[in-house]
Parts: sequence; structure tokens; C-alpha cells
Amino acid sequence: MIGGIRGRVGEPLVIAGYANDYDKRIRAVQFSLDDGETWTTYETPGTVPDLNLYWKFEYTPEVAGAYQLLVRSVNEDGEASPTPARVDFWVE
Repeated sequence: MIGGIRGRVGEPLVIAGYANDYDKRIRAVQFSLDDGETWTTYETPGTVPDLNLYWKFEYTPEVAGAYQLLVRSVNEDGEASPTPARVDFWVE
């Protein structure tokens, strides 16, 4: 088992966490399942600096195996987190 998170082919898997850019507002959270080749952006209107932003990613895997989700935030200046968070999970 990788990372303690397990899912099943064809069933939605939800992964969640928190992001913070301390003194800047987070305007989006980005997700990648292909090691950062491509990123899917979800805007986060109404956020404020100095508060954690709760994010949630729902994915329905079609193939069994090991996966790695990369997550990064984008602040109000358009700067993405320099080191994305990594979430490993296994799909049966």
C-alpha cells in the first residue's frame, strides 16, 4: 500500500488537504496526475490571506495501480508553489 490511501477502479476517490500562502491570498489550487506535465486549475474566489484554504480533489480511476497526485496553490501575484505537495495512493 502506498501512502495509506486506497481506492477502487470505477469508484470516486476523494483526497483533501489545506493550503496557505501566509501573507497572500490563494486565488487557485492546481492538480496534476502526470508528474506536473499538465495542471488542472480550480479558482478559489473569496479567499483571504492568513487563513488556510481547504481543498478537495475527487477522482474516479479507470485503471488499477499506483498513482501520485501533485497539488500546488497559486497566490494573488500569480506565483505557483515552488514545490508541490505529493499524495501517493493505490487503486485496486
